[in-house]
Amino acid sequence: MKQNIFIEVFSLKSRIGYWIEERGYMKKFIAKQLEITPNQLSNWISGKSHPTIEKAFKLADLLNVKVDDLYERDDRCTEE
Repeated sequence: MKQNIFIEVFSLKSRIGYWIEERGYMKKFIAKQLEITPNQLSNWISGKSHPTIEKAFKLADLLNVKVDDLYERDDRCTEE
């Protein structure tokens, strides 16, 4: 028996840069606290890559936000 599986494809828009700026932190400080390179942090901010779950929780703690607050759904990328 064959099952049809519908997978909705969507993109996540990073809000990491917003929260870093909102909290008044320097990006170098955040990168150092997370033990990553500033370039890696820039990639998270631009959406070129994403943090591991462990790093996402640590980042959320540093910024005093929920992990959910680090990204928002980018509905422009969904197909109907």
